[in-house]
Amino acid sequence: MTRQADYAVRCVLYLARAPHRIESVGAIARAMHIPRSFLAKIVQRLVKIGLLRSLRGVQGGIQLARRPRAINLLEVIEAIQGPSAMRECAVNPRDCCLSATCAVHPIWVELRRVAVQRLKRENFAQLARRRAR
Repeated sequence: MTRQADYAVRCVLYLARAPHRIESVGAIARAMHIPRSFLAKIVQRLVKIGLLRSLRGVQGGIQLARRPRAINLLEVIEAIQGPSAMRECAVNPRDCCLSATCAVHPIWVELRRVAVQRLKRENFAQLARRRAR
């Protein structure tokens, strides 16, 4: 996972802990230890695809556009880095000239399948209730 996707997950998780609250990008950046300018770009992307809502004005900021249980980890990660979080050949086997003969290819495909299933299963309502161990 890229650093940008990690920051996106942190941002959405922060908002999921109080889903009706409107927060500034600066407050989230400070709380989650993310460079503010970097987070601002990530937030723009998440707003554009409909995961976050941006509110203007003195009381403005950002909030989740959907309920936390309606947003899963895979969605946030793929919103930032696309479906190619794993080896490209596992996503698009036709793009790899070795997929038919590569001994590692089936492992990448299986690993991607398992990871995608797990990331889809984890929604932000569940994550917001968890504490770090």
